[in-house]
Amino acid sequence: MISVKAPGKLYIAGEYAVVEKGTPSIIVALNQFITVSIEKSDDYGSIVSKQYSENSIYWKRIDNKIIFDNRDNPFHYILAAINIVETYAQSMSKNLKTYHLKVDSELDNSDGKKYGLGSSAAVTVATVKALCQFYDIDVSKDELFKLSAITHLEVQGNGSLGDIAASVYGGWIAYEAFDREWLKQMRPNLSIKELINKKWPYLRIEPLTPPTNLKLLIGWTGSPASTSQLVDKVSSEKSSKENEYQEFVQKSKACLERMIKGFYNKNLETIQREIIINRKLLHQLGQITNVIIETPSLKKLCDIAIENGSAAKSSGAGGGDCGIAIANSDNNEITKILNEWENNNIKQLNLDIHKN
Repeated sequence: MISVKAPGKLYIAGEYAVVEKGTPSIIVALNQFITVSIEKSDDYGSIVSKQYSENSIYWKRIDNKIIFDNRDNPFHYILAAINIVETYAQSMSKNLKTYHLKVDSELDNSDGKKYGLGSSAAVTVATVKALCQFYDIDVSKDELFKLSAITHLEVQGNGSLGDIAASVYGGWIAYEAFDREWLKQMRPNLSIKELINKKWPYLRIEPLTPPTNLKLLIGWTGSPASTSQLVDKVSSEKSSKENEYQEFVQKSKACLERMIKGFYNKNLETIQREIIINRKLLHQLGQITNVIIETPSLKKLCDIAIENGSAAKSSGAGGGDCGIAIANSDNNEITKILNEWENNNIKQLNLDIHKN
């Protein structure tokens, strides 16, 4: 049996602006995982999730095509990954097989609610990685990212793919999105093999090392949000206020460039200052597009941290889910922050950074 895992992620800064090509963000991989295992089968295949066992699906392979017994299923990213990797495998003269694929996720709570840790990206990466191993295809991290990015875009159709990068590379990364319009134009004209061997315009993935006194605190408000829907809403609203939106993008770019320098220089104060600036920029974006990015619970999370000497902001698309605080590990107020979060129904996610 083959078993692989991929970590979840959190956006530290640069949300929304990162969907524009060449605009930087900072993301971190966390030690909560999605595990995908594959076992060869001689008869029928299956896709089973421990969290959603009632939606397990079964399939047959007929003339190298996967035929499903039921059409209504929640496994769109897995199915897209199977299609992409098996197309890639066939281009390398691999014989297609039948198998049982199992998914186990730590990225949801016991009620099945998502923590906002990038579960769709992690399951995509884990499935692509597991299938590549199953078909004995050796892939680099760059190739794994590109295969997973193609897969994810086939399903979601938007987003920066930064969560895919975090899941593939691990640790703290600086990420700039590639030109998705270029990929869209290339996709019908090139094979998967040709596509992943090409240089993708604007793509940048660079590891970062945080200052030793940086302490990342993660709070969950208990209100899951849909990243794709929020990104869609911002995209539809920004066209009527293009000048204001472009100003936001440029200010976010400058903010993130200063923040990345803070990582290079191991300067926690610079990072904290830019986190607060990035929060204000996201607040302005919400006003421009009429999208609620920082909910009342996320505002409370941030205010508590800032009042106690840390920097804080929403993480990812906002609208619920997680917020982060960047604290000094020597700050005596960290315990107070966590206690006040708990008193305001904000759950601390006590997670560590995952390094691949």
